[in-house]
Amino acid sequence: MTPSERRLSALLHADLAGFVRLVEAEEELTYERLRSARDRIWKPAIADAGGALIHSSGDSMLAEFGSPAVAVQVAIDIQEHMARFNEDLAEDQRLLFRIGVHLGEIIIDQTGHDLFGDGVNLTERIQVLAEPGGIAVSRAVRDVAKLRDDYAYVDGGEHRAKHVSRPLHIYRVRARMSSATVPTQQARLRGVFHFDGADNTGRKFSFEQEKDDLVKRKQGVLIGRDSGQCDVVLLNTSVSRRHARLSVDEYNFLQIEDVGSTNGTSVNGNPVEPGTSQTLAPGSTLKLGDIELVVRYE
Repeated sequence: MTPSERRLSALLHADLAGFVRLVEAEEELTYERLRSARDRIWKPAIADAGGALIHSSGDSMLAEFGSPAVAVQVAIDIQEHMARFNEDLAEDQRLLFRIGVHLGEIIIDQTGHDLFGDGVNLTERIQVLAEPGGIAVSRAVRDVAKLRDDYAYVDGGEHRAKHVSRPLHIYRVRARMSSATVPTQQARLRGVFHFDGADNTGRKFSFEQEKDDLVKRKQGVLIGRDSGQCDVVLLNTSVSRRHARLSVDEYNFLQIEDVGSTNGTSVNGNPVEPGTSQTLAPGSTLKLGDIELVVRYE
């Protein structure tokens, strides 16, 4: 392999959140909607921006662009169009893609018309850290890609990703106004939040939280095993005395923060590092120690 087969590229990786659940509930309808979104939204947005769709397999897509600013703009355009695509669908049927954007070195396979390398791998890991219906970018992209005035970068902190030795510092792309993107529409707080699930022995756990009560609590709602310190008590030895905190951020998104638990907190399988927060969108899986809970909005 010669050096000429490498280049620096802006990469966009997307994956459909909750794909297995959607297929299990409505297999043919999910595939039909996925094909429609790909043909009507994704392919035109990528092609019109001069990008190349490298591969589209099942519920994921990889595209390459010559400019990180263009890649981020395409991600925004896609999420805005997906918001409109989802408007007439029930909440549990909506197609919420996570999108990751990264600027990195790639290896070009001219024969197979495919891309490989560290840049591709990191883009996929950044995508996993995005919210359902949201966009996450690397520090390299944030440093060089200017956003439209109605969008802003929000620091998402450092994360440990699977099989990546160094921490990934990500930034989330969010609308300054309230009506532009899927994350704003889908993760906005309303009504009551339900948390239902079980531990690894099958013992069931559940609790609910009123939106208005959560908004009023500036310090959030503390979850843990100690009834003397916590607002929500989960009596399981894998849960720390003070385990995690529910809160609302400045963009009015529901957040979970690990407060230094022993056995950890994760969202959709992604660990929440102590002292950092992750968004809890509808349908997210929240794991506190050995207890796994599904988040539902009402």
